[in-house]
Amino acid sequence: MKRTMWLVIGLVLAGVLMSSGGCGFYNPETPAGFEGYIRRGAIVGSTHFYGAQSGPKSPGLGWLLTVQNVDFRWATFDEDFKVMSADNLELTFNGHVVMRPAPGSVRQVVEVYGGPEWYARNIKEPFRNAVYEAVAGYKALDAKDRREVIADKVRQKFSAYLESKPFEVNQIVIGAINLPEEVAKAQEANISMQTTLIRKDSEIEITKKDATKRIEEAKGIAEAQRIINQSLTPTYLQHEAIEAQKSLVNSPNHTTVYIPVGTNGLPLVKTVP
Repeated sequence: MKRTMWLVIGLVLAGVLMSSGGCGFYNPETPAGFEGYIRRGAIVGSTHFYGAQSGPKSPGLGWLLTVQNVDFRWATFDEDFKVMSADNLELTFNGHVVMRPAPGSVRQVVEVYGGPEWYARNIKEPFRNAVYEAVAGYKALDAKDRREVIADKVRQKFSAYLESKPFEVNQIVIGAINLPEEVAKAQEANISMQTTLIRKDSEIEITKKDATKRIEEAKGIAEAQRIINQSLTPTYLQHEAIEAQKSLVNSPNHTTVYIPVGTNGLPLVKTVP
């Protein structure tokens, strides 16, 4: 019986030795940007944690060693959202978080948070919940114009959840928030109407200024006529008539002009009422 048991154990050992080139020794490697969670296997019983390493690195040959590598580089995780606003309108948009596991935490990431699947298993839903809570309190049009404020609120909520957890956040971005089609069309119509009103106001102001200009010009002309009328005395007009005659005398054109004169020989000037 004992010989049979030892024979079985020997066969198991032989099978292990035959694996991986027949020696059972491995040199697990971890590439740059990754951290490796190294396990040591067992012929009988379960595997156990052997050590951690930051890539690029390998521990050298070791008996029954295996490694699970986890990416520790910054990565962007994208999520699609449909959220009801405070005024019961469906908003659609994308949310993005740039994050990574904290350096040196590979053992905790593997044993507690799912190893390479840490985001999908443990972080995705808390991030989505933080976005929902940050957006839901806004009315649709307000949310559309406050993406940066919303992103700050998401960061605060999400960071509070991650406190004491082995993860780091670099950036959170809320993409363009899209309104329902009927609301978007109504907003476009409102913007168009506002633009038309502004243009009409400008046209009215221009018309008012043109009218004011014409009034001032008319006032100037009237004032000029008043001054001229006051200065056009009979004596002044007679003087102008004589000057006109002098210029005709010296003119090369042979033109005869008949001007009525009074008994004093001066041109007659008649005031027309």
